[in-house]
Amino acid sequence: MENKKMCMALFTSSLDKLTAAGVILSGAVADDMDVDVFILLQAARIFKKENADKKDELAVAENPDFKSEFLESLKRLNVKEWQQFFREAKELANVKFHICGLAGKLWGGEKLEDFVDFADDICGISEYITSAQEADIHLFI
Repeated sequence: MENKKMCMALFTSSLDKLTAAGVILSGAVADDMDVDVFILLQAARIFKKENADKKDELAVAENPDFKSEFLESLKRLNVKEWQQFFREAKELANVKFHICGLAGKLWGGEKLEDFVDFADDICGISEYITSAQEADIHLFI
Protein backbone atom coordinates (compact mmCIF):
# COMPACT_ATOMS: atom_id res chain seq x y z
CA MET A 1 0.00 0.00 0.00
CA GLU A 2 1.27 3.46 -0.92
CA ASN A 3 1.90 5.99 1.84
CA LYS A 4 -0.56 8.82 2.23
CA LYS A 5 0.71 12.23 1.18
CA MET A 6 0.63 15.55 2.97
CA CYS A 7 1.35 18.90 1.42
CA MET A 8 2.14 21.71 3.83
CA ALA A 9 2.42 25.31 2.69
CA LEU A 10 4.45 27.09 5.34
CA PHE A 11 3.87 30.82 5.01
CA THR A 12 4.54 31.97 8.55
CA SER A 13 7.57 33.37 10.32
CA SER A 14 5.85 33.10 13.69
CA LEU A 15 7.58 30.98 16.33
CA ASP A 16 4.37 29.42 17.63
CA LYS A 17 3.17 28.46 14.16
CA LEU A 18 6.58 27.09 13.15
CA THR A 19 6.52 24.97 16.33
CA ALA A 20 2.98 23.81 15.55
CA ALA A 21 4.07 22.88 12.01
CA GLY A 22 6.92 20.85 13.51
CA VAL A 23 4.54 18.96 15.80
CA ILE A 24 2.15 18.27 12.90
CA LEU A 25 5.06 17.15 10.75
CA SER A 26 6.18 14.74 13.48
CA GLY A 27 2.68 13.29 13.61
CA ALA A 28 2.60 12.81 9.84
CA VAL A 29 5.97 11.04 9.95
CA ALA A 30 4.75 8.81 12.79
CA ASP A 31 1.78 7.93 10.57
CA ASP A 32 4.17 6.95 7.71
CA MET A 33 3.11 9.83 5.47
CA ASP A 34 5.19 11.31 2.67
CA VAL A 35 5.35 15.08 3.15
CA ASP A 36 6.20 17.99 0.88
CA VAL A 37 6.70 21.27 2.74
CA PHE A 38 6.67 24.40 0.61
CA ILE A 39 8.38 27.40 2.16
CA LEU A 40 6.53 30.54 1.08
CA LEU A 41 6.95 34.29 1.64
CA GLN A 42 7.80 35.15 5.29
CA ALA A 43 8.85 31.58 6.04
CA ALA A 44 11.57 31.84 3.38
CA ARG A 45 13.23 34.60 5.41
CA ILE A 46 13.37 32.37 8.49
CA PHE A 47 14.76 29.48 6.42
CA LYS A 48 17.77 31.53 5.33
CA LYS A 49 20.88 30.27 7.12
CA GLU A 50 21.61 33.54 8.87
CA ASN A 51 18.07 33.83 10.29
CA ALA A 52 17.14 30.28 11.31
CA ASP A 53 18.50 30.52 14.87
CA LYS A 54 17.27 34.04 15.65
CA LYS A 55 14.58 33.26 18.20
CA ASP A 56 14.60 36.85 19.40
CA GLU A 57 13.40 38.08 16.01
CA LEU A 58 10.54 35.59 15.75
CA ALA A 59 7.21 36.76 17.04
CA VAL A 60 4.34 34.78 18.51
CA ALA A 61 1.51 35.35 16.03
CA GLU A 62 -1.61 35.81 18.06
CA ASN A 63 -0.19 37.91 20.87
CA PRO A 64 3.40 39.17 20.86
CA ASP A 65 3.16 39.75 24.62
CA PHE A 66 3.05 35.97 25.13
CA LYS A 67 6.42 35.33 23.49
CA SER A 68 8.50 35.01 26.67
CA GLU A 69 5.83 32.84 28.30
CA PHE A 70 5.70 30.64 25.20
CA LEU A 71 9.50 30.25 25.10
CA GLU A 72 9.64 29.48 28.83
CA SER A 73 6.90 26.87 28.47
CA LEU A 74 8.70 25.18 25.57
CA LYS A 75 11.86 25.02 27.64
CA ARG A 76 10.07 23.77 30.76
CA LEU A 77 8.30 21.05 28.79
CA ASN A 78 11.48 20.16 26.91
CA VAL A 79 9.82 20.78 23.53
CA LYS A 80 12.18 20.79 20.55
CA GLU A 81 12.86 23.92 18.56
CA TRP A 82 11.11 24.07 15.21
CA GLN A 83 14.28 23.35 13.19
CA GLN A 84 14.90 20.18 15.19
CA PHE A 85 11.38 18.91 14.47
CA PHE A 86 11.99 19.51 10.76
CA ARG A 87 15.46 17.92 10.66
CA GLU A 88 14.31 14.81 12.54
CA ALA A 89 11.26 14.39 10.30
CA LYS A 90 13.50 14.53 7.24
CA GLU A 91 15.84 11.93 8.73
CA LEU A 92 13.00 9.54 9.56
CA ALA A 93 10.74 9.69 6.52
CA ASN A 94 10.18 10.92 3.00
CA VAL A 95 9.97 14.62 3.85
CA LYS A 96 11.07 17.28 1.39
CA PHE A 97 11.46 21.01 1.98
CA HIS A 98 10.96 23.19 -1.09
CA ILE A 99 11.84 26.89 -1.07
CA CYS A 100 9.62 29.06 -3.28
CA GLY A 101 11.90 30.80 -5.78
CA LEU A 102 10.09 34.13 -5.57
CA ALA A 103 9.98 34.02 -1.78
CA GLY A 104 13.68 33.27 -1.60
CA LYS A 105 14.51 36.18 -3.90
CA LEU A 106 12.37 38.54 -1.80
CA TRP A 107 14.76 37.91 1.12
CA GLY A 108 18.00 37.79 -0.87
CA GLY A 109 18.24 34.01 -1.24
CA GLU A 110 18.71 32.77 -4.76
CA LYS A 111 20.78 29.61 -4.26
CA LEU A 112 19.99 26.52 -2.21
CA GLU A 113 23.16 27.17 -0.20
CA ASP A 114 21.55 30.39 1.12
CA PHE A 115 19.04 28.33 3.09
CA VAL A 116 19.06 25.86 6.00
CA ASP A 117 20.84 22.57 5.41
CA PHE A 118 17.63 20.54 5.34
CA ALA A 119 16.13 22.45 2.37
CA ASP A 120 15.94 20.21 -0.71
CA ASP A 121 15.42 22.57 -3.60
CA ILE A 122 14.16 25.88 -4.92
CA CYS A 123 11.05 25.60 -7.05
CA GLY A 124 8.22 27.52 -8.64
CA ILE A 125 4.66 27.80 -7.45
CA SER A 126 3.45 25.21 -9.97
CA GLU A 127 5.22 22.46 -8.00
CA TYR A 128 3.29 23.54 -4.91
CA ILE A 129 -0.02 23.57 -6.77
CA THR A 130 0.62 20.08 -8.19
CA SER A 131 1.61 18.72 -4.78
CA ALA A 132 -1.48 20.23 -3.16
CA GLN A 133 -3.71 18.69 -5.84
CA GLU A 134 -2.17 15.25 -5.33
CA ALA A 135 -2.08 15.29 -1.52
CA ASP A 136 -4.43 13.43 0.77
CA ILE A 137 -4.01 16.25 3.30
CA HIS A 138 -3.17 19.87 2.48
CA LEU A 139 -2.32 22.41 5.19
CA PHE A 140 -1.59 26.12 4.91
CA ILE A 141 0.21 27.47 7.97
